[in-house]
Amino acid sequence: MRVTLKDIAEAAGVSVMTVSNVINGKSARVSTETIERVRRIIDERGYVPSASARSLAANQSRLIGLLVPAASEDSLAISPHNIAIIGQIERRLRKRGYHLLLRGVADTSEIGEALRSWSLDGAVLLGFLDEEVADLRRQVTGATPVLAIDSYSDNPLTTGVRSDDFTGARLAAEHLLSLGHRRIVFAGPSFTDVGVVHERFLGFRKAYEEASVSFADCPVETVNTTHENGVALGRRLLDTHPDATAVFATADILAIGLIEGLREAGVGVPDRVSVVGFDDLDISAYITPKLTTIAQDIVGKATHAVDRLLTLVGGGDRPADHLVLDVRLVTRHSTAPPSSR
Repeated sequence: MRVTLKDIAEAAGVSVMTVSNVINGKSARVSTETIERVRRIIDERGYVPSASARSLAANQSRLIGLLVPAASEDSLAISPHNIAIIGQIERRLRKRGYHLLLRGVADTSEIGEALRSWSLDGAVLLGFLDEEVADLRRQVTGATPVLAIDSYSDNPLTTGVRSDDFTGARLAAEHLLSLGHRRIVFAGPSFTDVGVVHERFLGFRKAYEEASVSFADCPVETVNTTHENGVALGRRLLDTHPDATAVFATADILAIGLIEGLREAGVGVPDRVSVVGFDDLDISAYITPKLTTIAQDIVGKATHAVDRLLTLVGGGDRPADHLVLDVRLVTRHSTAPPSSR
């Protein structure tokens, strides 16, 4: 049986209001002896305050929604990068006294419904396309603060946190070009004229321009960001691009699959093809060869996102622009100068 305030009050011989005041630190009119007796009985009985009751009293749910795309009715579209972000967001919210509610969204029309149905204090959007984030102007009409991670949308309702994707891809291309590579494949999902992959493509191309190297010989492979698709690309890479000496993959999980597929095709990495990823997931340092990649500040991204959102929850002003976090090149063993074949 759950121990209630009434149980504690009866055992201590005081009113329910007195017990409530002791629990909430409002004990100015309560004697020291009574405070100690109430606290002792609370410890003995193992009383745990009701989260719902405290939320109702404070007019807050203490719930923050984390909304992610659902690939179908049966699965969520969560990349390894986003899984790492989710873990850090939950940790940060827990330290701030909030609870995380993970919700898959198969259709963006569900976002407004989710905000209303669950009485969320705020929500984080993770993994949505920028056109979907922009569309929220028509859906989010209430006072619930919403923040987007890794978004380039100009929707002021979702001003959030992202990495410097342009600079990251430019650093990757500069690294490969400095090693002597010229036939470099850009591999990533399809993209429009706005978004994370588009920014990485622009940054990659910028490195060619700054090095006065023609970008015409840089093929683009459109491939979804999964390990399986990376393996498939690796198996056929040199059949499709026989002169390729390097690949920049827009995500580590894609790069790791690519290395596996190249190995299955009898192609050495980096002896024949160099590979660079983007994210710096933990697994990047465990595979063979260890992956050269662009490191994102995943902890910082989650921390700043939570802090920004809770500022809005507390009634603070919405930031005027996105917060852009620095990235860096991590050089490991998957890149080398092109072979002299």
